[in-house]
Amino acid sequence: MSRSPGDATLGGEPDTRRRQPEEHEMDIDLRRLVEEELEFDPSIDAAHIGVAVEKGTVTLTGHVPTFAQKRTAEAIVRRVKGVKAIAQEIEVRPMGTHTTADDEIAKHAVNVLGWHSGIPANAVQIKVSDGYMTLTGKVKWHYQKVEAETALHNLEGVKGLVNLIEIEPAVSPTDVRQRIEKALRRDAELEANQISVSVTDHTVKLEGKVRTWSERQAAERAAWAAPGVVKVDDHIAVSV
Repeated sequence: MSRSPGDATLGGEPDTRRRQPEEHEMDIDLRRLVEEELEFDPSIDAAHIGVAVEKGTVTLTGHVPTFAQKRTAEAIVRRVKGVKAIAQEIEVRPMGTHTTADDEIAKHAVNVLGWHSGIPANAVQIKVSDGYMTLTGKVKWHYQKVEAETALHNLEGVKGLVNLIEIEPAVSPTDVRQRIEKALRRDAELEANQISVSVTDHTVKLEGKVRTWSERQAAERAAWAAPGVVKVDDHIAVSV
């Protein structure tokens, strides 16, 4: 039986070393996993979503009927092992010919926030133009900024949402760093000694390495949970 040069070592013995998958092969496998995960989740219609992968970066294209589904698609992809980054290019195309007027969207948004106990009254201002919503104002905690956005992205007629809500600093940078480091050590999902934290002008910088995207997100959540954090620069690398 003939044997190719790659099948044997210089000494004539078979080479039993396992060939490492090439980068493009890994991208092909990752694309398949992402497509399967999108199809598996019943909360979105993935029929018109396109997926491309290059060096672990996933690009999503196509269109969905609601902004909520656009957000959900990204969240689904983030939980797939091997994803290093996401480029979100999905369009929102409402179904049918009827579109909700901007003033109706704004009124609904004000009512939703008015009933939300976690968001201070009159702290958030809302502007809607051609279905695209912009949030401004000031709150004391990052979770309040996030909850304001989360409460509104399911509204009918919303095509996109920009969250410009500001966070008012309340504590010193040193206190912020110490609180984040303690939170990282408490999180069973993380190896805290692999992550470094620095704080300048209430901006948190995270550096280091983690094993999965979900661990990277856990570190970000710990940083945002500290009072007075205005921005998180996440430079943590995902080592797959």
